[in-house]
Amino acid sequence: MFNEVLESTLEILRNELWKAFYETAIMLSISFFLSTAFGLSFGFLLYLTRDQRFFKRPGLNKVIAAVINFIRSIPFIILVVFTLPFTFFVVGTKIGPVAASVPLSITATVFLARLVESSLKEVDSGVLEAALSTGAKTSLIVRKVLLREAAPGIVRGITVTFISLIGFSAMAGMVGGGGIGNLAVQYGYYRYELGIMIFTIVVLVLLVQAAQFTGDYIAKKLTH
Repeated sequence: MFNEVLESTLEILRNELWKAFYETAIMLSISFFLSTAFGLSFGFLLYLTRDQRFFKRPGLNKVIAAVINFIRSIPFIILVVFTLPFTFFVVGTKIGPVAASVPLSITATVFLARLVESSLKEVDSGVLEAALSTGAKTSLIVRKVLLREAAPGIVRGITVTFISLIGFSAMAGMVGGGGIGNLAVQYGYYRYELGIMIFTIVVLVLLVQAAQFTGDYIAKKLTH
């Protein structure tokens, strides 16, 4: 029995493994790059537009916060379906790893934006007041003081976001995104291939552990 399961698992992996890894890599790389760029931007914008020491704009802040809260309220599977017209408009297709990267990027962006905002709020107010009292320009304070003080927390937020993306990318495989999630569903669930399911779980666990270790290491280096 064990030998049959092993042979079946190895045969499927020989045919499907590299394709699944490639599709997952595409989804993670595109969505991680876009969500990091936009998540950092919106996180800083949320913080700066609510603080009177910087660029307080209550109206703009409320609009951004409302949009982020709206998107965060939508479960990922529903978000995938909801954004299908936009996905098709952007990439020209509704299936595949590139198409799946669109809703992945959206959900990760709003998630990271809130984490970045929280990290910025934790910066010691006294440090900011001291920097402002020197008469330094706001842009300099943001780069040299705010960003530096919040860097460990931001890195941890990016790490959590990447780990969440791993889970979401596996979920995206269920709706045509391909990748490791699709491998687990098509073979581990529908065809009752226990070996494939176990292999998928092990791969995802190792990937999450590696991401967490890397994020913690970088955050520790940035802590001062």
